[in-house]
Amino acid sequence: MSLWTPDGERPVGRPEPAAADPAPSAAPEGLRPEDLSEEERAELAAMQAELDDVRKSVLETPASVVIANHAMGIYELAAIHLTTSEPQLPEAVLAIDALSALVGGLEGRLGDAEPTLREALGHLKNAYLEVSARRA
Repeated sequence: MSLWTPDGERPVGRPEPAAADPAPSAAPEGLRPEDLSEEERAELAAMQAELDDVRKSVLETPASVVIANHAMGIYELAAIHLTTSEPQLPEAVLAIDALSALVGGLEGRLGDAEPTLREALGHLKNAYLEVSARRA
């Protein structure tokens, strides 16, 4: 298996466990399940079940919805940097550029959220122009 990067393909993979290695557990490193009390094991099992439920929920959600949610997080990041008492324009520009790359690069693939994301990007660009003009 490999992973594409701008510098080219990079091989990736998990090392094969040795036959004598015990099965991995959800317990923190250096802590074995048998070192836990019954209550701690039950808590660990409940946490693992909750994590499994979250993963299942994410798998059932279309990727376009998850990506749009993250895109709105980038929008919020840019807005925060633009609306502080001392706007942080370089940070805002980075977030705006990231959102622009995401929306532009995934054009036609973001589902129902795409028009909203395009509008949000336009609002950010206008806000940036206003804030930067005030600071000049």
